[in-house]
Amino acid sequence: MPEGDTIWRTAETLRAALEGKRITVARPDALKRFAGRTVTEVKPVGKHLLIRFDNGLAIHSHMRMQGAWHVYRRGERWRRPAWQVKALLETDDAVAVCFAAPVVGLVRDEATRVGHLGPDILGDAWSVDDVVARARTLGPRPAGELLLDQRITAGIGNVYRCETLWQRRVSPFRSSAELSDEELAALFEAARHAMRANLRSGPRRHFPGYGSGAVHGRAGRPCPRCGARIQVRAQGEHARLAYWCPACQT
Repeated sequence: MPEGDTIWRTAETLRAALEGKRITVARPDALKRFAGRTVTEVKPVGKHLLIRFDNGLAIHSHMRMQGAWHVYRRGERWRRPAWQVKALLETDDAVAVCFAAPVVGLVRDEATRVGHLGPDILGDAWSVDDVVARARTLGPRPAGELLLDQRITAGIGNVYRCETLWQRRVSPFRSSAELSDEELAALFEAARHAMRANLRSGPRRHFPGYGSGAVHGRAGRPCPRCGARIQVRAQGEHARLAYWCPACQT
């Protein structure tokens, strides 16, 4: 699933192509009302994306596992098939196409879609003290579940969850009640630091000091820090796979 850094890079690409531009063609039929309107803002909110228009409406999208926004020059060949198109916005010189996203809809009151989210972990106004306070209001929770809870801070996905916990030597199953506020803050700040470092990277993420990742997707392989075998187990309500080193994440 695209995580917050991917959505921020997508928003930057869409912003360059659409922001301040007049839409000449909008599809499918539910979006035709945007033909002739101007894009006023492209805004990432965690894993969600909002494209706002001068008529007070916005297109809200969430990529889940399979979705993606692409931007093409007019006449350029698409890299995905037309039957996957969920939204298309064309200007005089560019075509923005949303492929295969399961969530694409019109909104006027954005709070109905993103109002439940905590502060975007990549936002300039992000405050770790606010995030720790939000985490504490939920009561004791496994650390791995806290990092994925978008109500606390929006944008962290499974890759950054696993890599952050490994970096900080915390088991995904350790209760937040056993962690001090300083230790919780260090977890969230480590995730933010890694994600911000990848805002200018390509699709392959890089983690300083250990390349493309230490634990995520590496079940059965040696931990790059201690050599123990990486383990994997489903965790939480949505059974997301937690990868961790049993020897150095205690």
